[in-house]
Amino acid sequence: MGTSVAEGRWARVAAGAPDTASPPPAVRAVGGQSETEREEGNVPSTDRPPASLPNAAPSLRARGRDLVDTVARESPARLALCVFSAIVLVVTALLQIPASTATGHRAPFVDSFFTAMSSVCVTGLVTVDTATFWSPFGHTVIAVGMMIGGLGIMTLASILGMAVSRHIGLTQRMLAASETHSRLGEVGSLVRAVVVVALSAQAVLFVSLIPFFLREGEALLSAFSHAAFMAISIFNNGGFVILSSGLAPHVGDWGLTIPIVLGTVVGAFGFPVLLDMWRCGRAARRWTLTTKLTVIAYLLLLVLGAVLIGVFEWNNPSTLGRLPVGERVGAALLHSTDARSSGLATLDVGAMSQSTWLVLDGLMFIGGGSASAAGGIKVTTLAVLVLAVVAEARGDRDTQAFGKRLPSETLRLAIAAALLGALLVLVGTIAMLQITGMPLSQTLFEVISAFATCGLSTGMTSTLPVAGKYVIAALMFAGRTGTMTLAAALALRSRRRVIHYPEERPVIG
Repeated sequence: MGTSVAEGRWARVAAGAPDTASPPPAVRAVGGQSETEREEGNVPSTDRPPASLPNAAPSLRARGRDLVDTVARESPARLALCVFSAIVLVVTALLQIPASTATGHRAPFVDSFFTAMSSVCVTGLVTVDTATFWSPFGHTVIAVGMMIGGLGIMTLASILGMAVSRHIGLTQRMLAASETHSRLGEVGSLVRAVVVVALSAQAVLFVSLIPFFLREGEALLSAFSHAAFMAISIFNNGGFVILSSGLAPHVGDWGLTIPIVLGTVVGAFGFPVLLDMWRCGRAARRWTLTTKLTVIAYLLLLVLGAVLIGVFEWNNPSTLGRLPVGERVGAALLHSTDARSSGLATLDVGAMSQSTWLVLDGLMFIGGGSASAAGGIKVTTLAVLVLAVVAEARGDRDTQAFGKRLPSETLRLAIAAALLGALLVLVGTIAMLQITGMPLSQTLFEVISAFATCGLSTGMTSTLPVAGKYVIAALMFAGRTGTMTLAAALALRSRRRVIHYPEERPVIG
């Protein structure tokens, strides 16, 4: 499983178990070397104390590794939160450097922290204008933050483990498997696929966006850097825009609309789904149940959202009403896609009707695929809940889909994810109403956008007081790490009950 024999022996000794894999005491010598080892000149690794000397003090590196392994086994959610928090703080510190701003002055801490949280959580909500406030160095820091956040913390840890030690340890496999919803044996191939897919997709977007920036009259080097930034933002569903005028002047430009739509969809499907589709090719019948549910639910919501946005905004002169018919269709499709996570809007969201806001609220809350760059409660969660309702309406004892039966644990996890998401939105909305005094519809929109790491805004974020900025930052953090840590905690803490209590059904409905 990726752990060495020496590590396995030390783990058994540290746990108080006998070292059954060690050679008999008769063949050992002082210092933990056998006669054969002395003759051949082999020296045991000093990385960990020899199993023959249980009283020897372990090295600092060994104690640190054991501490991390213990925390990972007992509380994977805590480890994930610590790693994620550390990355946010590092990005914040880099944005605090005067060289990160265009003026060369140190940015206010709250703006650096908010921007760092938004980039690592791949949200895109901003308190300052990204294009004009930050310098090229600051743009690079933000882009790196989006790349890290888009990969996922445990996936990143597995990549680093492979780069350093050429293998993934058991603890890393367990955490990465819980984050990517894969089996332990698939983690290595999935991590490699994540790197290949992420770099390839962003390279394709980079090449496709270069002509757009060249048409804008930018110099070649500037066009390259801006295309790279936007490619990272689109694929990782980051939502940051490096254009000083924003995307509004390019609402009818298909050269920008198509890359945003396709890049957002690929990034929101999720790496396990993309890997499964790549392996099965055109044989869709061989897709896993996760892939089928993700693709079908995502595309259905994409079409439904585009239709509803088009209906509600068709005659709105501030949004779709001023555009030709073809551009109206493209803009409606773009914003239905962006509402799933990327938040790269070409229309003024603040000028949309409240009916459209409500549609966008629902799309943002649902989000994209599991183990993807998208946020929300995930489309598979919604699909499982809908299947459970259908099964109950039909009177079926089991919840089924595509000839497969869904275990009760899956249904419980879906209910927990949906209810926890709704609770976070409720608490965040109440807090923001008390802080800002803004209308409920606008406040709810901003809170859901933060929780779902979407980045669409009615214009409220940039005018928030300091307390409101910290609340939105906390919602982005909870939205990005919540489902990941919940899945890891439940997957590694599953237990069987020996004693079952008597059954009694309460009245429902």
